[in-house]
Amino acid sequence: MVVATAPAGARNPGFGAVMQNGGCSFRVWAPFADRVEVGGDFFHAGNVQPLVWQEVALARDAPDSPIWSVFIEGVVADSLYKFKLHNNGVGPGSHPGGPSPAYKHDPHARDAVSFGGNSVVVDRTFDWSGDDFQMPGWNELVIYELHIGTFNHQLGRPVGTFEEAKGKLDYLARLGVNAIEILPAFDFATSTSMGYNTALPYAVDNAYGRSSTMKELIKAAHQRGIAVILDVVYSHWGPEGLHDTIGQFDGWFLPGKEGIFFYADDRSVTAFGERPDYGRGEVRTYIRDNAMMLLDEFRADGLRLDSTASIRRKSERGDDIWDGFTLLRYLGEEKRRSSPWKILIAEDLQNDEVVTRDALLGGIGLDSQWDAGFVGRVRSMLGAPTDDARSASAIAEAVGKSYDRSGPFQRVIYTESHDEANKQRITDRVAPGDAEGWLARKLSSLGAALTMTAPGIPMLFMGQEFLEFARWTDSTSFALDFGRIGRAPGYLELWSRLIKLRRNFDDNTRGLRGGNTNVFWASDADGVVAFHRFDAGGPGDDVVVVANLRNRTHPSYNIGFPRSGTWFLRFNSDFRGFSPDFGDVGYDTTAGGGGNQGMPFAGNVGLGPYSVCIYSQ
Repeated sequence: MVVATAPAGARNPGFGAVMQNGGCSFRVWAPFADRVEVGGDFFHAGNVQPLVWQEVALARDAPDSPIWSVFIEGVVADSLYKFKLHNNGVGPGSHPGGPSPAYKHDPHARDAVSFGGNSVVVDRTFDWSGDDFQMPGWNELVIYELHIGTFNHQLGRPVGTFEEAKGKLDYLARLGVNAIEILPAFDFATSTSMGYNTALPYAVDNAYGRSSTMKELIKAAHQRGIAVILDVVYSHWGPEGLHDTIGQFDGWFLPGKEGIFFYADDRSVTAFGERPDYGRGEVRTYIRDNAMMLLDEFRADGLRLDSTASIRRKSERGDDIWDGFTLLRYLGEEKRRSSPWKILIAEDLQNDEVVTRDALLGGIGLDSQWDAGFVGRVRSMLGAPTDDARSASAIAEAVGKSYDRSGPFQRVIYTESHDEANKQRITDRVAPGDAEGWLARKLSSLGAALTMTAPGIPMLFMGQEFLEFARWTDSTSFALDFGRIGRAPGYLELWSRLIKLRRNFDDNTRGLRGGNTNVFWASDADGVVAFHRFDAGGPGDDVVVVANLRNRTHPSYNIGFPRSGTWFLRFNSDFRGFSPDFGDVGYDTTAGGGGNQGMPFAGNVGLGPYSVCIYSQ
């Protein structure tokens, strides 16, 4: 084994363990360490090699960052290693916390055997040939949120894997979705996880696979026309696993605090783990590089940023953290500079326009955000105890909302995400104990149709398309029950039909991808809502959606239309083909003069109970 200075062309290869030119460079930020060494299975037992200290311009706001690095010839992929950090209180730092020395995982490790074990050298090269995917326009996206550990998990086996998830991509393509959002799949210290206790943000959790198998999943999705959005956690790290990883990393920390990667005051406290120090340039770069790694090296088509409210505030409605606000803005700027067609989605849930407002106008400038108002109003309507409590005006408000008047695709709309599914699936909420009964199917399909026709980027959570009723959990005892498809096959077809209308497969519902919405009727007395979706307008573009929120049939209900002539019923959630016990109320109609509800023309439509009809010309 030969230790050498970095070869020509390898002056700044990046952090962590980077294979290059017949060996591997090791590079780590540890500003308060007196000495840093690396040990691994490429040395004789117990031997370590010191790293060299230098100051480099790491970040635009951290011009003099202390970096330790060394190049070691002969290191190969899958070699094991770990850093040994010494802090005796006499180096460049102060207030050492000890004990010293401490063995720590590489903060940039791409893989780890276990949290108590070693980091792993990873060959980052990958064969992307055959992946010529082009990200769809954001107005065309239909997102399917899934959790690797439980999506295609086989009971009696360990948690689900990237390889098993890949086996369901053809099913998702047939369903019609063109984007999957993967819950965080980065290294956690617990045996199973929903993904929100990441302690090694650069490492793929080896329960699911390796970085190469995650890339294989992304490539396979792309080959089927499916974008991949990765859920990332920058609002906190840990709490589990920090002791072995980035917590108290180089031996400097204040009592009760976690050292250089985290705030050392009351801003460090969140409800879920330790908050990173967004004001420190090196930590901002650590987060920025993580995001860019996923977008560039892994070819992810977007990121969903967990709990951005906790990044920009001490609590969801607490004091502002300006550092967090500017970090989010920084991520948006970097993404737009490198790949503007990719999407950054915030889970903020505060209905705050600043999240997606252009940074030039004082906003953060992220691309879209989960819309808490839509899911709240629609789920409340679906789960209301009586029909009188199903408010048409509330649904009209949910449908017509946009953030900062900047277009409808700055919001992601849904009736169920992992958060709701972890508490109560919508089928169980609307009809406890009877998830396949008439009421559950009618109300669930009503919610599905509103999600797929309202302005926004629609999303569904895994299993929603086949009436999954079991509360979702990351436990090994949970597996998504695809066998339910056979018990209600028409319901899966209903979802698929809605998705394909949303994406304009038949070239007659282009308005569902358009930027214009006019909610022209909302009758609380009748429980009927109607709205017009369009892009440029005209045949094949104008779409009129009529929703009946009550358990009441309207054989002939007069509705406004933007144009005269025949309007064809493209979808009817009361269609008997979706279920033999549906009423099949609904028909094509002809709109004539006279108008109604502020529209220039009008025609009669039939509405079944708890049903949605979609019309176009």
